Amino acid sequence: MKPVILSTKLFLVLATALMLLSFKCGSRSTDVAKPAPFNLITEKQFNDLFPQRDPFYTYASFIKAIKDLAQIKVKITRRAVSVYQFIRTDKATGKTTVVRQDVDWNEAWAKVKPDSTYTIDYGAFCTESDLLTNKKELAAFFANVAHETRHGMNGSYTDGLMLRHEDNTSLDYFGDSDEYPPVKGKKYYGRGPMQLSYNGNYGYASDCIFGDHKILLNNPDLLTTNPVVAFKAAIYFWMTPQTHKPSAHDVMIGKWKLNTADKAAGRVNGFGMVTDIINGAVECGQGENPNMLDRVGFYQHFLKQLGASDPNCVCSCGKMKAF
Repeated sequence: MKPVILSTKLFLVLATALMLLSFKCGSRSTDVAKPAPFNLITEKQFNDLFPQRDPFYTYASFIKAIKDLAQIKVKITRRAVSVYQFIRTDKATGKTTVVRQDVDWNEAWAKVKPDSTYTIDYGAFCTESDLLTNKKELAAFFANVAHETRHGMNGSYTDGLMLRHEDNTSLDYFGDSDEYPPVKGKKYYGRGPMQLSYNGNYGYASDCIFGDHKILLNNPDLLTTNPVVAFKAAIYFWMTPQTHKPSAHDVMIGKWKLNTADKAAGRVNGFGMVTDIINGAVECGQGENPNMLDRVGFYQHFLKQLGASDPNCVCSCGKMKAF
């Protein structure tokens, strides 16, 4: 059979068609791409939001923490009241590992009731919704890390990310935990942008971030010496539900479905409920508490700086019952 020889004119027509098809396909994928957190804020904006910050907290370390954690998702299954299994997946490698399975996991009494299962995709941080909602979530996250680490003049909203750890480092912050027992000689006082505290929280965070609870339990000072780990711990806290609490992320994007008990406690999805999650026992259910109002002030300040607004914000938790 003789080979088919295309005329020069026909060849040019086909080549042009292929180029146009390729261009359209490329444009389509770009159009539907979700905004990523590092596109929500520039380095200049970050620096302007935190003008008095400790040099430890850099834009580059924040962005690297986001990118690294975006590769991690954790499937958490709870049996009975507090028997857990964590299955951690590294999306970059496809490797899935059971990083926690409590000793009572296979006990008959633990299997009586149906399991409760949910998956945390850390890549959803400030990327799961529309652009405005993502900006509101970022403003809410920054408001809380700013409040937790501020060390300056009330009402200036320029003094966030100044502290690497809480002022009082004499407290041990030990809690009973079979899975995450404290390491001798280590203290688990508040460290990092979200002031992670207690051995149970350090172990839980380490399982999710590293796939090994011993890393932060053995070396809690990683949160004050490695800025990427510090920001990872803050994002972990923001994204991870607790036993009786939703995640701050789910609340800010309106994903959390209020149950009867939540409604009776006066809770409403919004910034005020985030405060209830983080420090409700101290700041909520007691009117316009000054600490709570400082978080609100930071939130409103950061919203403006990011070019966003939250006109229907339920910002106060003054009438919400603490979790």
